[in-house]
Amino acid sequence: MTNNTFSRLAPFIQEYIYLHNWTELRPIQIAACEVIFQTDAHLLIAAATAAGKTEAAFLPILTLLQENPTTTIGVLYISPIKALINDQFQRLNDLLKTADIPVYSWHGDVAQSRKNKLLKNPQGILQITPESLESLLINKNQELIRLFTDLRFIIIDEIHAFMGSERGFQIICQLQRLAKITKIQPRRIGLSATLGDYSMAEKWLSSGTDKPVITPKIEIGKRQIKLALEHFFINREIEPSDYEQHIFNITKSRKCLIFANNRTQTESIISSLRNIAQIEGFPDIYHVHHGSIAASLRQAAENAMREPHTPAVTAATLTLELGIDIGYLERVIQLESPLSVASFLQRLGRSGRRGESADMRFVCAEEKPLSEASLPEQIPWQLLQCIAIIQLYLESRWLEPIQPIKYPFSLLYHQTMSILAATGEISPAALAQQIFNLQPFANISTDDYKLLLRYLIDLNHIQKTEQGKLIIGLAGEKIVNKFQFYAVFADNQEYTVKQGKTEIGSIVTPPAVGNQFGLAGKSWEVLEVDFKKQVIFVKQVEGKATIYWRGGSGNIHTRILQRMRQVLLEDTEYSYLQKNANSRLQEVRKLTRKAGLDQQHILLMEKNKCCIFPWMGTVAYRTLERLLNSFCRESLEISSIGGINPYYLTLKLGKDKFSSVYSEIASLSEQRITAEHLVSHAEAPKLQKYDQFIPNQLLRKAFVNDYLDMEEMRKQFLNW
Repeated sequence: MTNNTFSRLAPFIQEYIYLHNWTELRPIQIAACEVIFQTDAHLLIAAATAAGKTEAAFLPILTLLQENPTTTIGVLYISPIKALINDQFQRLNDLLKTADIPVYSWHGDVAQSRKNKLLKNPQGILQITPESLESLLINKNQELIRLFTDLRFIIIDEIHAFMGSERGFQIICQLQRLAKITKIQPRRIGLSATLGDYSMAEKWLSSGTDKPVITPKIEIGKRQIKLALEHFFINREIEPSDYEQHIFNITKSRKCLIFANNRTQTESIISSLRNIAQIEGFPDIYHVHHGSIAASLRQAAENAMREPHTPAVTAATLTLELGIDIGYLERVIQLESPLSVASFLQRLGRSGRRGESADMRFVCAEEKPLSEASLPEQIPWQLLQCIAIIQLYLESRWLEPIQPIKYPFSLLYHQTMSILAATGEISPAALAQQIFNLQPFANISTDDYKLLLRYLIDLNHIQKTEQGKLIIGLAGEKIVNKFQFYAVFADNQEYTVKQGKTEIGSIVTPPAVGNQFGLAGKSWEVLEVDFKKQVIFVKQVEGKATIYWRGGSGNIHTRILQRMRQVLLEDTEYSYLQKNANSRLQEVRKLTRKAGLDQQHILLMEKNKCCIFPWMGTVAYRTLERLLNSFCRESLEISSIGGINPYYLTLKLGKDKFSSVYSEIASLSEQRITAEHLVSHAEAPKLQKYDQFIPNQLLRKAFVNDYLDMEEMRKQFLNW
């Protein structure tokens, strides 16, 4: 134990450390104590999962709070998800048993009585989501000074989940607005296990402040990791399939977390595993955890995963990806490929948190391609992506750089309406001054903002009073007065599913009475639909049924696509590939070489149809697709453009036009074509939650700058 650091900690923390048999403070904890005790700077704690980041932040902060108690809320802890707040709430309460520092959690599932207790006597630590913080800024605007005037620290957990998104920018706006009201600038502490570029994180963390950020550089020994990747062809006529039986076998009687990329997959696999367990006489240890599951069932899943020495299997989306300590987890299963190396690393880190090796098994499945299927349809893209992501991490510890948004117009609408809702009325000049002082809007011009305000007045979202002040209009009130307004991410209006009085979860589209669907890994029959209250009443039935959620996917980085190409072209054997996966890889390597994909990026498929394999990331692929659509329709006589972003593009061409495809793209790449040329004046892509209230001219500007990248596309094309 480092005596100097240990002796500096509060007595109740020293006692906690002794009682829990810690032999030493971890390097990141010692470094964080030095920064917090000896400087006035912000702090970025970037260390591997299970390195002790939470304690690194809280041990010195709680010491300072114990020595000099605050007169209001002293620490604001911001989390991306409720489950993480619930987890940290339990950990902090354990740590603070003998201290006089209260901890309050505040989100949609917390009882109002508990919130009222904090409002009556604001002290200690407040754990909150960005959405609940937005609600406080609007609805408790007159009480913010009483609540936060002695706020000293702001801890932002899992900052990589916020950076580069409108939600992350929302937090920066909130903190700047709070600082303006309270006239204080608390220190910020950011926590993350998956950052590729510390300088970008430091810039984000310090946004709108004049304090520097210190990031301790800590060398942590390599973790032992066990990886396996298997592949299956799915036969829909056989139940259970080899794929489902394999997942059952590797999770049987264990504590396992299954990650899927969408809610449908989580429901489907848990339903299948539950059926197999029933057939084979094993207990039901299966749970589902995602945003459409009732809070009580999510909590039950979290409790089951924390219960020591008891098998439990939970399938989750990213709701359990972030930071939650679920105790002794034996194994992580990943269905298909994660979208990013960062996501892989985050999910891998859920296991191996008690000194054990981290154990992660990837399982890819596809329907067996027909013999007449085209080349791109015969390539197991998910298998290649899994290998590429694993290799990028193993070879160079590479992580995706986070791309900041240049024109967050949807957030601009949101913060404009939020400030108006909080203040009641404000002059246009004062509103503009507040907005332009917010760091996320640094690239937005005065003319752009005037255009937006005039547009909102026309829509009656904003009204001008006789005194020239701005207030929320009647149409705007309908948006702002709903609790969904607090979130900047899109929300589906879902129907609540109930069995009697027990809430099961929610779905987007109600099936007809008598129909069956899957939710929480079980099958339900619809008894009644109350369309007015948006409630579906059900009874549980045997068998397997499926529910589908519509879900968008994120961006895949160019480097992943390039590494996928390398996987196809190299002869390397990867030690973690199991029998089926290795066989499938060898098969596709032969197939693609025979087709000539190792020599060229554009292949003739059949009469007048060609396929482009760009090996570019999502944004560059989108740019290439628009370039072809905008400038090559006529010259190449293209009648249709298809494909799957970012893997391949298919073009149906005019007669004898195949030989001109490469030269056409090359010629266009040499010209001074900009992203603006790829968006027509009739277009106004509505991609963010409040884009429907943004003038088309601004939507085009945002799309050009944040969703297209001509330079990246050119750069990648030159490597063909």
